[in-house]
Amino acid sequence: MTRLLDLTRLIARAGFRTTGIDRVIYCYLDHFVRDTSVPLFGIVRTAAGYILLDRSGCADLRDRIRDNRWGKPDLLSRIRRKYKPNLAAAESDMRRAALARSPARGLERMLKKRVGTGMQYFNLGQKAPTRRLLDTLKTLDGKIITMIYDTIPLDHPEFCVGRVTEMFDDFFQRMMKYSDITICISEFTRQNVLRHAAPFTPRTVTAHLGVEIDLPDIRPATPPGGRPYFVILSTIEVRKNHRLLLDIWPEIPEADLVIVGRRGWGVDELFERLDARPPHVFEYNNASDEEAFSLVKGSTGMLFPSFNEGYGLPPMEAAVMGVPVICNDLPIFREILGDYPVYADVNDRYLWIKAIRKLAQDHKAGVATQPPMEPPTWDDHFKAVLRHL
Repeated sequence: MTRLLDLTRLIARAGFRTTGIDRVIYCYLDHFVRDTSVPLFGIVRTAAGYILLDRSGCADLRDRIRDNRWGKPDLLSRIRRKYKPNLAAAESDMRRAALARSPARGLERMLKKRVGTGMQYFNLGQKAPTRRLLDTLKTLDGKIITMIYDTIPLDHPEFCVGRVTEMFDDFFQRMMKYSDITICISEFTRQNVLRHAAPFTPRTVTAHLGVEIDLPDIRPATPPGGRPYFVILSTIEVRKNHRLLLDIWPEIPEADLVIVGRRGWGVDELFERLDARPPHVFEYNNASDEEAFSLVKGSTGMLFPSFNEGYGLPPMEAAVMGVPVICNDLPIFREILGDYPVYADVNDRYLWIKAIRKLAQDHKAGVATQPPMEPPTWDDHFKAVLRHL
């Protein structure tokens, strides 16, 4: 058995703040690098063809991502003037670390010679690989393992922009055809996958994502407004429903609102409101992971009024820190958070005001403490996945 991990997304995201999907791929990369009992290779698709990494090359990529350390673009990247600087540097580093490289037409020959047959190919980036790669893997008797985080683009296209729904549908249909095993990050997602895949019945496995935070290293942030505050941590977009919080905040006299996350899409009206600097509202668009965790740790509570979620890592991370959570009453939150949060329907504005004010008052009285939640670990996740392979 040999593992072949698709690292294309991590290269494309080099130098940017990590997303939830990036963090999942990184955790797989780190776990597979450290598990020396199984041969490991990484594959990266570029405009110039495919790059194949051995374990040493995979470890090099892991360390570069961890340290945000990238070299200089090579000649091939400099020739391709349309390359973004971060992508050019990352692809150049991988070419220098490569075990082998191949144009698309030589992919089968390279994999057969270097990796062999019967490999396990992991696609975790929620983006469809080329049919050439998938057909090559099937020719080499490879087993294709795909991770699906959610089916929001199919269930709620109104929250997607551009060609997101179309591209996700192409990814979903293609991977349902080719995948031998589909990893779902929740039972809620698994049921949605089965519903959309019908009449096909894909082989699925449910494995909750691990949440591991170095709690002793997190120091509570100083309140930016000098008084207690609540925090929402997410990209600012329609689906996350920041609008509800801005609408009700004039009726929350006890605390400030801290918004942590980059600005997204489809909410220009919301951006105009934020640019007007509403009272008692603070916005952090470029916080590092450490700064974000510090703001969560120092808060009175996390607010998460999202209309729908595939998993919802921020409220789980808050729960692990022992920070109270108020969130929308969604099936996925019931599955992963249980009885930890205060659930409030986002259609009930009064209920949200009441829940926030009560928590603020409890915090002031010193009775808002809550024992941290015991989260799923990455060891739990990998045990659930790998025993099915």
